[in-house]
Amino acid sequence: MDIKNEMLWRIYGVTLVVVIFALAIFGRVIHIQVVEGDDLRSKADSLVKYVEVKAERGNIFAEDGSLLATSVPFFEVRMDPLADGLTQDDFDKYVDTLAKCIARYVLLNQTPREIRAELIAAREMGNRYFLIKKNLTYTEVARIRKFPLFNKSPHYGGLIVIQMNKRHRPFRMLAHRTIGYVRDNANPVGLEGAFDDILSGDEGMIPMQYIGSGFWKPINDLTKIDPKRGHDIKTTIDVNIQDVAGNALLQALKKHDAHHGTVVVMEVKTGAIRAIANIGKNRNGSYWETYNYAVGESTEPGSTIKLATIMALLEDKLIELDDSVNLEQGQTQFYEETMKDASYHGLDSTSIQRAFELSSNVGIAKLVNQHYARKPSAFTKRLKQFHLDKKTDIEIEGEGRPYIKEPDDNTWSGTTLPWMAHGYELQLTPLQLLTFYNAVANDGRMMKPYLVSELINYGKVYEKYTPKVLKKSIASQYTIDKAQHLLYSVVENGTAKEIRSADYKIAGKTGTAQINYRRLRPDSKMQYQASFVGYFPADDPVYSCIVVINDPKVNGFYGSEVAAPVFKTIADKCYASKIALHPPMNVNKEPLAWTSKRLPEFTVGKKEDLEAILNYLNLDHETNGNDTDYAVMKPEDSKLVFEQRNPIQQGITPNVKDMGLRDAIYTLEQAGLKVIVKGSGKVAAQSIKAYTPVSKGRSITILLK
Repeated sequence: MDIKNEMLWRIYGVTLVVVIFALAIFGRVIHIQVVEGDDLRSKADSLVKYVEVKAERGNIFAEDGSLLATSVPFFEVRMDPLADGLTQDDFDKYVDTLAKCIARYVLLNQTPREIRAELIAAREMGNRYFLIKKNLTYTEVARIRKFPLFNKSPHYGGLIVIQMNKRHRPFRMLAHRTIGYVRDNANPVGLEGAFDDILSGDEGMIPMQYIGSGFWKPINDLTKIDPKRGHDIKTTIDVNIQDVAGNALLQALKKHDAHHGTVVVMEVKTGAIRAIANIGKNRNGSYWETYNYAVGESTEPGSTIKLATIMALLEDKLIELDDSVNLEQGQTQFYEETMKDASYHGLDSTSIQRAFELSSNVGIAKLVNQHYARKPSAFTKRLKQFHLDKKTDIEIEGEGRPYIKEPDDNTWSGTTLPWMAHGYELQLTPLQLLTFYNAVANDGRMMKPYLVSELINYGKVYEKYTPKVLKKSIASQYTIDKAQHLLYSVVENGTAKEIRSADYKIAGKTGTAQINYRRLRPDSKMQYQASFVGYFPADDPVYSCIVVINDPKVNGFYGSEVAAPVFKTIADKCYASKIALHPPMNVNKEPLAWTSKRLPEFTVGKKEDLEAILNYLNLDHETNGNDTDYAVMKPEDSKLVFEQRNPIQQGITPNVKDMGLRDAIYTLEQAGLKVIVKGSGKVAAQSIKAYTPVSKGRSITILLK
């Protein structure tokens, strides 16, 4: 065989071997894919899996940007002492130092020796998910990442950090139930639940490797999908009003040992809810926000519904406010049922307005029965006209359903109409009733109450919620005007006169309802629901507010003595802190003249102090008489005049009337007297008559008012 043929046979031989080898590999691949594929894929799937990672939840902000709810990250730190890149030499080299660092900065209740022994045992026993500590902060984890071994990549150092998030509420109980929550195995609640799809963000995916004993370890893999943070929502809540409302309600609940209560403050023109407090008593006697009574609890409202009753009569032109009604001294009979007024007044015939001011059940019920007994559907039609049969559709879930009984209801009886007239046999939530009163304050325009004003993504507003009108007018302007007049007169002359204010006007209605009359046993005690709903300032309403307190047991139970004071506290603090509630000082544009009505009469003080103030304000002034240290400032025509005060003389009692405390003490002590102070304000009286002789060191009492 020549060399050429020998070369060809060798080539053929090598090629044949390669082909046979390739066919063998191909056959093995086919066998693996077809015969063993499912089994191997199952094993692979059992060793690596993708796990959902929840995104950081968006924030919930108050109106001014204050945080009402936010997600705070916390971390769980573990170690894989058998990490692929962690050699025995490196482990032995650094385990002592690592144990010391952990003992000093992380596990303060364990010694370095104990921790070292646990780390060695974990490596020897193959524990690839050794727990170091849970619930660590970001700062603590940052320090741990600097420890020996842990300062290397997880492949070489074995550090495993698992991030989780927990919801934090900086203001704790403030609007707690309205903010709500989302929890596993529980219905979502409040804004957290209603806006869960916006707040929750997009989940991520991270590969996890099975490391035995039921543990899975995160894999640092480029295939992981990072979660996308949730969007933020901005609410209409004013934290200052919310704080005032919550504290006022809590104090009232404690004072009256009540079971629960709610307060809602709404902006009249927009329907924006500025405060919503819901507080109930726990089994241990403490109070907390456990249920949203304002939104979810439908009850018989009692006398606060009388406004709707009178408005129905006015709309149908059946009465005038100065018409007479016989109150029968506060007691009457409807079939076999006796109706009484809440408190004795001894009146027979009086005006409808006065009957409303006194919250007479008898008077209001008789009017409704007189005019609607033969056509009761005309009355219920008016209640529906006022939107009292509709939900408000507030953003959060769980709104109670309003109930207006109809004449074709099989429970309708001859006593239904008069009892509906003063707040029974119908049901409303506090928010639904407030929405009605807010419409009256807003000249008949009914606004939809709302809690969320903006949706925000990474600091940028991408959706705004604007005020929405539910009904342009719930009644004629004539009826609205009369209703406003009645509510103002209740505070000025009626059941709520104790909350009148000298600084601004309040309008509203008291309510007291019996809540257990259907199931009352002979030996049981009557339970009540006290309420007050109204708005302020009455002449230019800015806020409406409802207060409902359930089952007060001590210190009174009427709406006027339990709920109305809470309203007054909230209104006073709102008025004091909100510039928008104060009328402009320049509202009267006629030329100013200095009169006793524009400045306090006989303003007394140190002359140089008074002059400094007037010079700063660029106000004209002059001095009459001799120049003295102290003077009386009096308005005369278009200027202010200083009149002298007699100079201080030893042995002569100075005249300190109308002085401030500082000037009065200085003047009296200069005259050699010891001063005893009572009260606050300006000096109204002094115990030793002015300009009379007095010995040095004698005590003098000054009364300040």
